[in-house]
Amino acid sequence: MEADATTSPNPPPTPAPEEALQEDPSLLSSSSSSSAPAPVATAAPPEARKVAAAMEAVERDAVAIAESYASLFASLRIALSNVTSTSAENMECLGEVVGRLQESALEASSKGNKYIHSCLRLNEEMRGLESLSIQLKIMRKNIDSLDLAVDRLLHLP
Repeated sequence: MEADATTSPNPPPTPAPEEALQEDPSLLSSSSSSSAPAPVATAAPPEARKVAAAMEAVERDAVAIAESYASLFASLRIALSNVTSTSAENMECLGEVVGRLQESALEASSKGNKYIHSCLRLNEEMRGLESLSIQLKIMRKNIDSLDLAVDRLLHLP
């Protein structure tokens, strides 16, 4: 794209010979004497100086804008590089965290399964104790009845 700017097919517009003759009558006498274009005089008219000064100002502004854009793009490139490297580091860290989380989840799941199996075994054992509990209740009733009978025998009036 830079090559396009330097080798532009459309050069900057130059005033037509008639316009130049109308602006500066001194050019009229020199151009009518020969068929070849007359060399540009060193003393340019005030309008030409204003145009040249304006073009120089535009060129300076364009250079300043180009430098500003170059600085902006360099800053953006550095920021993008930092973000990309940070993102890559974060992705590595995230991968490690996910791996450790998966290991912890598997370990917790294994321990949870062991706990569930222990509870099921305890439940089975408790069912066996249920019948024992019923037998103990019956035995307690019998003992209470026997105790009551002994108390009656000992406390006869």
